[in-house]
Amino acid sequence: MPFTYRGLKADLSRHRVQDAEVDRQLERLRQQTPKITPILDRPAQQGDELLLDYAGFCDGNQFEGGTAERQTLVLGSGTFIPGFEEQLLGARPGEAVTVRVTFPAQYPAAELAGKAAEFRCTVHEIREKSAYELGDEFAQAVGQCATLEEMREHLRRSLQDYSDERGELDLQDRLIRAAAATLEDFAPDKAAVDAAVENQMETLRAQLARQGLTVEMYCRFMNTTEDQLRTDARPEAEEVLRVQAAVRRIAELEHLEASQEDIAAVCADICRRNGMTMEQLRPHYDAAFEAAVVRTVLTKKAMQLVRDAASVAETVSQA
Repeated sequence: MPFTYRGLKADLSRHRVQDAEVDRQLERLRQQTPKITPILDRPAQQGDELLLDYAGFCDGNQFEGGTAERQTLVLGSGTFIPGFEEQLLGARPGEAVTVRVTFPAQYPAAELAGKAAEFRCTVHEIREKSAYELGDEFAQAVGQCATLEEMREHLRRSLQDYSDERGELDLQDRLIRAAAATLEDFAPDKAAVDAAVENQMETLRAQLARQGLTVEMYCRFMNTTEDQLRTDARPEAEEVLRVQAAVRRIAELEHLEASQEDIAAVCADICRRNGMTMEQLRPHYDAAFEAAVVRTVLTKKAMQLVRDAASVAETVSQA
C-alpha cells in the first residue's frame, strides 16, 4: 500500500454541552470563589481572613524571614506556628497586637528551633468569607457578566469551544497516525527510539516533580521498575517517530514551509503558555530551539492538510 494521506476516512462525534454540565461548572466556581466582605463592626473571629504586617524578634533582635507586609492569614488555618493565630482572635482593624510564641523544637530553621519569639503585628483589615448565592451578584463579581443568565451562556460557549477543540485535535491525531501507518519504508533507528523513550521519561519526571514525587516513588506505587517503564514506552516512542517521518514526507510532497510569521506565532504561544515575554524567551532561542519550532509548524500544517483532505463522518452526541 503506497503512502496515503489524502482521502482518509474517520468519524467525529461532536459533544453538545448540556445544562447539567453548565450547572456543575457554575457550582465549582461558586465553591472556589468565596465572597469577601470587609468587617468593620466586630473583632476578628475564627475563620476570618486578616490582612496584616508583622515583624519577628528573637532575643530582642529582628530575625531574617520573620517580616512581612500585607500578608493574608485565615484564623484557624494552622498556617503559622502554633499559638500565633489564636492571639489574633479579638483584634480589630488598625490595631497593633504583640504575639508571643515559641518555635517548635523541630523547626526547619535550626537557629530558631525551640526559641521564644515576639511578633509585632498590625492588623489592616478583617474579612469574612462566605459562599455566594447563585444570582446576578455572583455573575458580576466572578464572571464579569451583568446577569447569571449571561454568565451561564458564556460558560456554555466556553465549554462547547473546549469540547470542540479537543474533539478536533483528537481527530487530527487519529488521521496523522493513520497516514503514518501507510509508510512502508519506515524503519526506526534504535538510537532515535532510545532518545524518544528518554524524552518520555523526562516528561514523566517533570510531571511527578510538580506533585512532589520521584520516578522511584512512582515505581513503588505502581509495582513496576524504571526499566519496565522504558520498555512500555518504546511502542509509543516508535509511533511518534513514525508520525514525524510522515510529517516530513507530507511537507516534502506538498512543499510545506515555516514562514517567519509561523515561527513568530509559535513563539508567542510558548510565551503565553509559560507566562514569559519575548525578551525572556530570546536567550533560549538557539539553532536547536528554532528547529523544534519549525517541526511544530510543519506538524500543524501537515495535520491540517490531512484533516482538510479527509472524509469525516460527523455526528452529534448529547450524552
